Amino acid sequence: MIVGRRAGLFEIAFALRGSILPSIAGRLAVLLLVSIGAVLTAQRWPAALERLNALPFTLIGLSLSIFMSFRNNACYDRWWEARKLWGGLIIAARSFARQTQGLPAEQREPLLLGLAGFAGGLAARLRGKDERAAIARWREVPGIAAAPNPTDAALAAVGADCARLEGLGAVTPIHLSVLETRLTELSHVQAACERIKATPSPFSYSLMLHRTAHVFCLLLPFALAHALGWWTPALVLLIGYTFFGLDALGDQLEDPFGLEDNDLPLDAMVRTIERDLLFSLGREELPPVIEAKGYRLT
Repeated sequence: MIVGRRAGLFEIAFALRGSILPSIAGRLAVLLLVSIGAVLTAQRWPAALERLNALPFTLIGLSLSIFMSFRNNACYDRWWEARKLWGGLIIAARSFARQTQGLPAEQREPLLLGLAGFAGGLAARLRGKDERAAIARWREVPGIAAAPNPTDAALAAVGADCARLEGLGAVTPIHLSVLETRLTELSHVQAACERIKATPSPFSYSLMLHRTAHVFCLLLPFALAHALGWWTPALVLLIGYTFFGLDALGDQLEDPFGLEDNDLPLDAMVRTIERDLLFSLGREELPPVIEAKGYRLT
């Protein structure tokens, strides 16, 4: 995710980091060639394009922009929901740490390290990495090698430890109920993130917008070439940048857990949870905060 950046006039004109331009540069290059070809056609055979005007494209472009706005709003809702879920995960982890402060260190440490493993495992699961290895950095979970959902197994191990402590009399039934509420919140976060990851926007809807945007931008130069001449490529590139950019941005926001510039900084949020839990355990040497590199936070 791009953070801490305040774009000035120069950056508005030339910045590439965080811009959608690199991902659509190929399409814009094709559009430039088509625009040049349209202008040359209009100059060489003016009668071929003189009856084609921009009015139909005005109506189509208006409709297309509205539909793209709807799609981008839906994709942004997915991104923002994912961010709220991870914010809730941080809150639940901190609350669990606070609610176990009365336990002895040897009983409390496996619980909090298990939550650190859960957070790391969830991030790895959402990004297609090795979640078992991410969990094992903090705690060994029995039977995790055969578990279909290792991250859920890590959370279940923490819940089993809490139930064991209740059996030993270390926590009261009411205290156990409070801790289980926090674990249920964490389980809800995992399930909701998995839902976002496993349920993309309807393919037919996205495909229709992709096709319409490309056909519109590729035909537009032929409607403008007769009237605008060599100004056609500049105007068409500006329109293409807008439509192709919105299209590509929607694709990025649709999966907020990836590694692209506009995706969520899961690594940084996991590190926040790890530092909070370790500090709660009284550790003095904490893993370093993950800083943004080139305004990009992962």
